[in-house]
Amino acid sequence: MAVIVGQYFVASNPSLRDLSDYALGLDIPMQMGTNTFFQNYDSVAQLKANVTLLLRTRQGERLNQPLFGTKLHQVLFEPNDDELNDKISNAIENAVRYWIPDLSVSNIQIDQSNEMKDKNQVGVKISFNAKGLNAGFDVDFNINNNR
Repeated sequence: MAVIVGQYFVASNPSLRDLSDYALGLDIPMQMGTNTFFQNYDSVAQLKANVTLLLRTRQGERLNQPLFGTKLHQVLFEPNDDELNDKISNAIENAVRYWIPDLSVSNIQIDQSNEMKDKNQVGVKISFNAKGLNAGFDVDFNINNNR
């Protein structure tokens, strides 16, 4: 999380400049602005971008970090039964717990309607709580065979 710099809390160290003008990371999806890619200056917006990137990355896709990401795309080819909800929930919770420990998953809603099944997709809405920020946010996405 972008609260600690070195061994000092940014908010409690008067020798550090105001960091509100410094970007915490890139916004997802990456889009070109006037001079650079759009950037996030808010901790919650950056956490949301981090979660989106984590959940949309397939395990083994990232060089030098083959465990980064999830196996959510593989569930599309498994039977669409009651166990599918548990597999999706476990994959999401394990990935977030390991890669973004500053977040806790408070709720996962999975849409397996006939419309989604016909498109070979599963809709997912996840509610998160950011530890230390006292903030929450939701991430909605569809698991499909595309990016």
